[in-house]
Amino acid sequence: MGGFLAGLAVALLPLLAAGFWLGRRTARPQHLGGLGTPVEHATFQTLHTASLATPPLRAGLTEETAGKSARKLRSLLGTDALCLTDLKEVLVWDGVGTHHRAEIMERLAGPLETGRGEAFRLTCDTPDCTVRWAVVAPLTVDDRVHGALVACAPRESAVLVRAAGEVARWVSVQLELADLDQSRTRLIEAEIKALRAQISPHFIFNSLAVIASFVRTDPERARELLLEFADFTRYSFRRHGDFTTLADELHAIDHYLALVRARFGDRLAVTLQIAPEVLPVALPFLCLQPLVENAVKHGLEGKADRCRIQITAQDAGAEALVVIEDDGAGMDPELLRRILAREVSPGGIGLSNVDDRLRQVYGDDHGLVIETAVGAGMKITVRLPKYQPGVHSAGRLRRSAWPPAPG
Repeated sequence: MGGFLAGLAVALLPLLAAGFWLGRRTARPQHLGGLGTPVEHATFQTLHTASLATPPLRAGLTEETAGKSARKLRSLLGTDALCLTDLKEVLVWDGVGTHHRAEIMERLAGPLETGRGEAFRLTCDTPDCTVRWAVVAPLTVDDRVHGALVACAPRESAVLVRAAGEVARWVSVQLELADLDQSRTRLIEAEIKALRAQISPHFIFNSLAVIASFVRTDPERARELLLEFADFTRYSFRRHGDFTTLADELHAIDHYLALVRARFGDRLAVTLQIAPEVLPVALPFLCLQPLVENAVKHGLEGKADRCRIQITAQDAGAEALVVIEDDGAGMDPELLRRILAREVSPGGIGLSNVDDRLRQVYGDDHGLVIETAVGAGMKITVRLPKYQPGVHSAGRLRRSAWPPAPG
């Protein structure tokens, strides 16, 4: 969040400077709708125009996003023409003088290589062409040049050079934020793939072994377990959406527990208390299942008697409160801290992975709350906001998914 605010501050400063320049350029004693002086009015207009150009740029620098933002950017500078390029071609040209595209790209080799702005005269045999000068301002992300903003005007202007540089810096900030968004998406996808890899080897082997043991002695039971296994793996390896509903996640957990019960029998006792009103709440995909798997692992570890696991989901106003508790071996709190900080690995990535994803989606206040001690079991609390921008399930809530069949 701190990085985002810093980026926002950097973005606003050049826009205010550009607004001041535009205000001085267009100041007229006219009715301003109560916005104050001409300079203040122009500044507000500049910020409004910039806000309209922001959404496309936050998706990165492509032909489509450049086309949606170019006119707004040209309005910021008040030039006859403006183009945005990547390293190879002009992505969009807005305004007059499109016949200068090839010349612009030929002259961009130096600025794109050095990352320094440049102004140069355009050669033109068209008598009525109004663009005679071009100002190039490179677009950079993490000190790497990704393209350029080129403003074209009738004459050379030191003010335009400065203004184009400031607008290009603002565009670069938006592209950097887009790169951060894409990096976060790639990280979430990588973590989901890692969770799937963690699920697949041992769990699949053990589940198939249990199913095989029932094939001759109880074929109907083997068939039921095979269906449970198919539903669970289908959910775990689905390819659409970063989010799911609490109902679907609990439904997948029920499939998982059915397979675990078939293996451990009466050694595992699971109690569920789920408030129906929280079932539609959206949450990160494969967020709770690793926590239940952790409870099963540590609940049965080193115990000859019965392990008890309790899963509750309650309505807590603006949040859904999910608690997963076991009476197993527990853990040293210091070791747990180091696992969550990824300083050590206990042979799995479930807890740290889920904690990281919750913090990325909801903020640091919504990381896992874990209470544990050696020999005292473990209690994990997850707070899920009912409404969070950008968090929604791609699928539909299956009303038949809950409550699960007894077993």
